[in-house]
Amino acid sequence: MALYLKEALTFDAARMEVLVEDDRDGKGGKNLYMKGICIEGGVKNANQRVYPVHEIEKAVSSINEQIKGGYSVLGEVDHPDDLKINLDRVSHMITDMWMDGHCGYGKLKILPTPMGNLVKTMLESGVKLGVSSRGSGNVNEGSGQVSDFEIITVDVVAQPSAPHAYPKAIYEGLMNMRHGHLVLENAKEAGQDQRVQKYLKEQVTRLIKDLKI
Repeated sequence: MALYLKEALTFDAARMEVLVEDDRDGKGGKNLYMKGICIEGGVKNANQRVYPVHEIEKAVSSINEQIKGGYSVLGEVDHPDDLKINLDRVSHMITDMWMDGHCGYGKLKILPTPMGNLVKTMLESGVKLGVSSRGSGNVNEGSGQVSDFEIITVDVVAQPSAPHAYPKAIYEGLMNMRHGHLVLENAKEAGQDQRVQKYLKEQVTRLIKDLKI
């Protein structure tokens, strides 16, 4: 029986490039993307599992076949407890995946959904978000080698200092806490202002502690 496998990258590997591109539909708008490593092969990860490169290659090829076939590969903010895609938590869709060396790379288009807008606000405010693959496969108990691997999607997760901090909870918590709306306004205006960034970090850290997540 295949296992539910989810793999967060290390912080250094999870630093995705943020891109803004013109709307290809010709409507004059801009689209926000995250692009970078989605899964690493050939190395033992924090879960003591090893994904052979050929397994990742097959999984990446399968995702691209779905995309080329017109299927929307959707991803969420943080991992759910199963492989099902929850439409109310969708923040992005995968537009492309490819291999580069032993790693599987991907390009994620941020969607104008409630969760997508939350991710957009965080990225524009300088928050470093990571990604984590979600899939299924079999694991050899002795070596940790994964076989019959299938990527279901790639989710956006908080990295690295608060791996269990749910962006939705942070957003709702900010709106409910005293002066929370000011924190969000400051976040949008932060840009490269180090003083504002420091204030934002302190307030979000305080919120995470208060929420106990």
